[in-house]
Amino acid sequence: MGRASRLITMLGVGLLATTFASPARANQPATGKPDLGRFYTQRLSWTGCDDGFQCARLTVPLDYRDAGGETIQLSVIRLPAGGGERIGSLVTNPGGPGGSGLEFLRGGKGAFSPALRAQFDLVSFDPRGVGESAPVRCLTGPEQDAYFAVDDTPETKAEERALDAADRDYLKACARNSGRLLPHVGTLNAARDMDVLRAALGDERMTYLGFSYGTYLGAVYADLFPKRVRAMTLDGAMDPALTGNEAAAGQGKGFDVAYTAFVTDCFKAANCPFKGRTVAKAFTETRKLLKRADRKALPATTDGRKVTEPVVLTGIMAALYDSGSWPDLRVALAGGFGGDGTALQALADSYHERGPDGTYSNIDDAFRAVNCADRLRGTPVASSGNAGKGGKPELFGDYFSDGDDTADECAEWPAKPSPVPQSLPAKGSAPILVVGTVRDSATPYEQAKALARQFESGVLLTFDGDGHTAFFQSRCVNGQVSAYLLTGKAPRNGAVCASGT
Repeated sequence: MGRASRLITMLGVGLLATTFASPARANQPATGKPDLGRFYTQRLSWTGCDDGFQCARLTVPLDYRDAGGETIQLSVIRLPAGGGERIGSLVTNPGGPGGSGLEFLRGGKGAFSPALRAQFDLVSFDPRGVGESAPVRCLTGPEQDAYFAVDDTPETKAEERALDAADRDYLKACARNSGRLLPHVGTLNAARDMDVLRAALGDERMTYLGFSYGTYLGAVYADLFPKRVRAMTLDGAMDPALTGNEAAAGQGKGFDVAYTAFVTDCFKAANCPFKGRTVAKAFTETRKLLKRADRKALPATTDGRKVTEPVVLTGIMAALYDSGSWPDLRVALAGGFGGDGTALQALADSYHERGPDGTYSNIDDAFRAVNCADRLRGTPVASSGNAGKGGKPELFGDYFSDGDDTADECAEWPAKPSPVPQSLPAKGSAPILVVGTVRDSATPYEQAKALARQFESGVLLTFDGDGHTAFFQSRCVNGQVSAYLLTGKAPRNGAVCASGT
């Protein structure tokens, strides 16, 4: 999978591992279990951190095999229950890997129903390696600007050399700046941190709401600690059974489905920029725009950066996560067709979490670090070979399967992995509610169905809509999820929420 494909998977499908060890034993020493008592008996010291929120720091071992060794601290945030009969804590994760739970909860508290806010402390955290929790850092802001502009679909020897050099420099920077952290940032350790957090919050069992990669984190937690799950909702689900090939092919199709929905809706708008009025013609126009940017970067960003092919592709993809961004995408494409890449650059910046001052969050660095920690080496991601098949227009499918085998992007990663099993049945868990959106771009609907089947106690709730995840855009889904989290009683398996409800 090329770097363009890697970037597209942000907040969606990660690179998953083949079965390596049972999750109960992975990362444990050969003789007995480490003594984690001092971590499980800690209590959080909360201080006010604006707008009704409280913040604290959770101490966890850097290496769970060496509980008496070095520790790190994780940043935790909560909005205390608002006066109802308190049930406990509702722990959330926004996805990524690399998304900040602190920023997520601050920006999204309004989406939680009054009953949830009354009866739960709303809690989130930056997982290890992310945000304010011992963050992985590789490149500076200007270095990231240059890295994201490099042509990652090389067509000449010079472009191949430039891409290879950029990747080598990136790996060296990660080893130099974060080498101590890289072996310890995988999902298995993040799930163990979640159980320490549960205990520090004073909850006997976990109530959890995870989105996108947060569904993967939740699934790993449920399989490690099935008896400690009170209620768990996983929205925008990832299927841990998929190989890297299958995940890449499925996600390429998912973005093509989402782009088809966008184009179809665009035809109804007065400012739709496509000249052709069929989906196939619109895909062709978009492909020509990408090739144009590949030959010569689009001009006219406000700060002089180059709007190259990967920037255009990332900008388009960024707007497909949420149908509310479709008007912005219409404007950005109109600019791109007219030779101005400014709005496409702005969409790409939002995806990479680049601030107006040119600094980035560490979401991209954490993304790659976690994926390479989770994935067994020696499992190259080859072309899916699906481009142009099935009679449907393809755009992202072409980029995810360009016809060439691509070396394992983690093969030279400067840390050993701690692979996650592909089977996570969570035997003995309370019912786990899996939510899937039919035209989800980043985590295709088929993955939600597969994850619900994989769990011993899985329940599937379907949203017949567009965009990535459903809780924040469907009143029906929000209501069903809220009722389940409050009572522990899951909706009927196979229930459907219609679009617009």
